[in-house]
Parts: sequence; C-alpha cells; structure tokens
Amino acid sequence: MSIRKKLILSNIAMVVAPFALYLFIEIIAGYIFVHRLNRQLVGDDLRWFMTVQILGLIVAIAVSNGAITYLVSRSILRPVRMLSRAAKEISHGNLAFTVSTTGKDEIGELASVFEQMRMKLLEAKQLQAKYEANRKELIASISHDLRTPMTSIKGYSRGILDGVARSPEKVEHYAHIIYSNAVMMEKMIDELFLYSKLDLNQVPMYLEALDVTRFFLEYIDESEPALKQAGIRVVFPHDADTSCMVWADRTQLRRVVDNIVQNSLKYMEKATKTIEIRVSSELNEAKVEIEDNGIGIAAASVPRIFESFFRADEARNSSTGGSGLGMAIAKHIIEAHGGRIGAASTEGRGTIIFFYLMKAAGGGGRTDA
Repeated sequence: MSIRKKLILSNIAMVVAPFALYLFIEIIAGYIFVHRLNRQLVGDDLRWFMTVQILGLIVAIAVSNGAITYLVSRSILRPVRMLSRAAKEISHGNLAFTVSTTGKDEIGELASVFEQMRMKLLEAKQLQAKYEANRKELIASISHDLRTPMTSIKGYSRGILDGVARSPEKVEHYAHIIYSNAVMMEKMIDELFLYSKLDLNQVPMYLEALDVTRFFLEYIDESEPALKQAGIRVVFPHDADTSCMVWADRTQLRRVVDNIVQNSLKYMEKATKTIEIRVSSELNEAKVEIEDNGIGIAAASVPRIFESFFRADEARNSSTGGSGLGMAIAKHIIEAHGGRIGAASTEGRGTIIFFYLMKAAGGGGRTDA
C-alpha cells in the first residue's frame, strides 16, 4: 500500500476509531453504572455519568489516535531508519550491509533501488580490486620482461664504449644485438599499449563481410617467404569454389592469426614443422582451427593460455622473447567480434587454437569495441 493511501486511511480511522471506542466505553460504563452500581441517570448521578462520558471520549480519542499514529509512523519510519543506517554503513565502506524490506510502498521501492545501488557499488569495488591486482601484475610483468632486453642493450653498449669491441665486425655484431633487443622492446611496448586499449574497449572494430577462405589464401601467400625461412610448412585444405562469409575486421583478424602462428613457432622442435589451417561452417558461425605439430601444452595450462602474461614455459619464453600478451590480445579481438576462442592440446603432438566468427550474407559496417 502506498504512503498516500496509508495517510488517507489513517485520517479516516482517526475520525471513526475514537467514536467506535467511545461507544464501546459508554456501553461498558452504562452497564456498570446502572446494573452493577444500581444508580439512576438523574441528578448528581447523571452529572457524574456525563463526566465519565467526557473522560471516556477523551481517552478514546487519545488511545485510538495514538495507536493509529504509532502504527502508521512505525511502518514509515522503520524502513527509513534502516535506509539511514545502510547509508552510514556504505559511507564507511561497508558494502556488505544488506537492505531488506517487504514493503510495497514508495519507501519499499526506494529500499529496493538502494539495494540495487549497493550491489552495483559492491560489483564496482570488486572490479576495481581486480583491476588493481591486474595493474600490479602488469607492472611486475613489464618490469620483468623489459629488464632482459634492457640489460642486454646496456651491456653491449658499454662493451662498445669501453672498447671491448675492437674490430669493425665485432662492433657491427654488438650493434646488431642492440638493435634486435630495441626492436623486441618496441614490439613489447606496442603489444602492451594495444592490450591496454583492448581491455578498456578503446579499439574500434571495422567489420565487413569477409570471405574467410580467401583471407587465409592471401595470408598464406603473403607470409610464405617468412614461414619458409622458419622451416614451416602451411597446409590449408579448402574448396576453391566455396566461400564462407563472416563479419570481421580484416586488420584485427590478421593480428589474431599472426599472434597464433607466432606463438606456435616458439614451440616447434620437430624436423618437419607444420601448421594446418581449417575453416568449417557451423549454423550461424564459421569455425577456424589453426593446428601445429609442436611440443604441445600441459593439460593444466591449456585453460590459462589466454590470460595476460601467462607463459606455459617461462624458460622457453625467456629465450624466444615475447610479451606474454599475444594470446590475450587474440582473445580480446575475437570477443570484440562477438565470437569466442579456445584451445586444445596434447603434449608431444601439438596444439589447436580455434575460434568462431559470425557469418555474414554481405555488406559492411563498423562497431566500436
């Protein structure tokens, strides 16, 4: 019941209840006066009885109005006091204090909205704590990852300055190492910057209807020289007459595939290194699988490979480089496309990275991630 209805009914009750109570008191008083005390309603007895009537009316008004006021005010003030206490608790940082009310009036609605606000503040606090933990991990990981190339650059620079590199060949060798480490640092910083923007949804996705089969044919053609130099054979079984259209940002999808392929290259030790790309159609989605025949990933590590800065093999990553963000970036990009990404791996046999993209009939557009 709304507060307005409560007040209207309480005002009506304050008029009706006293007279009802007064009538009850008068009946009881008359019965006692006449039948129990054997008095007659004349003369002094009548005046005395009228005095009792007046006192009874005053008592009836006071008791009934007092009871009605107490009950109505209690139904209003009790939840208000609870909201006031909750506001004080929240102002002191106690977001675990719950506000519970069964009222159906405006205060009940206010309490319900207040509780929703508290839950959102609690979620925001938990999210802030998570971001703070991620920030600390980020700083620790950046410091760790940048220290190695920075130490190398300082060491070889000092070698040149101190005259350790005496011949032009050795100077050139040192300079090449310094340049390689600088490039590595630049790539790590670029990936860190991109990851931060993706994490804050600040990277726009320019989606277009893309033939994913044709996309991979072009990708393989452009990447073939570098892959051959690395000793990688790429297999892409496909039907040249069949197209599979998806909604995708061509540039960002290329980044995803590059990150997956580069990650595979770090874990290949076999004489014949192979990467196989497969595209299949599943209802409203297209599934892309990129499989390598590398050393594989331990089962316990597979669910974590898309976490930022996670490395299945710390020692190997220290020697091969990398920011530890490649797969996390790939996950962000695929999810910004409205898709999903996952992995399956068997130690000693290889790893499959798969992701799904929404099919498109044609056309193009843009969405801000």
